Amino acid sequence: MATTSIFLFSLLSSLLLVSFSGVSGEIPNACKNYECPHYTVVEKGNGYEIRRYDSLVLISNSPVQGDSFVEATRDGFIRLFSYIHGDNNKKQKIKMTAPVITQVSPSNGNSTYDVSFYVPKANQANPPLAKGLGVVRIKSTYAAIRQFGGFVTDSNVGKEVEALSTSLAGTKWSSAVQKSYAVGQYNAPYELTNRVNEIWFLFKTKTELHAV
Repeated sequence: MATTSIFLFSLLSSLLLVSFSGVSGEIPNACKNYECPHYTVVEKGNGYEIRRYDSLVLISNSPVQGDSFVEATRDGFIRLFSYIHGDNNKKQKIKMTAPVITQVSPSNGNSTYDVSFYVPKANQANPPLAKGLGVVRIKSTYAAIRQFGGFVTDSNVGKEVEALSTSLAGTKWSSAVQKSYAVGQYNAPYELTNRVNEIWFLFKTKTELHAV
């Protein structure tokens, strides 16, 4: 089963599919079937949404450098998928969650990628450990969000980041724009339609931002 899912992920990630525009503020259908991080919407704007997330617990790969978002996310997904299916120190299976989160630190050369799964609340107190993975605990945080559809590719992810930056420009949230960002992907790789992805700029508190 795991081998089949990994094959589908690798195969479908390589398909050239036409993307569609996501609806800002839409709660992904995946969150009806998988546990997702809880958040409160602070504000909705033109092309962006500001959220306040409760504390997050993630299981994350060690950061890797490369020139392909798709390849880094695929490799990280495979390792984390194995982890939740029992490849951990407790041999414990953990329920799949959403979204798959890839944190990106761009550079002029290779970028740095860190792929994570959200840990279900039932496992957050004492998550299983595994070689090459670490538990990351994030206190309550704010995020500027942009949703978009289709499959995330190396060619469109930068455009979506730029679109979010443009939407925030001139607003009281403009200081949220950062060089580093995260991408959340909510759908299984075999879901070809109605896909929802998000660009995240994370920041700690509203008081860090100042009106323009």
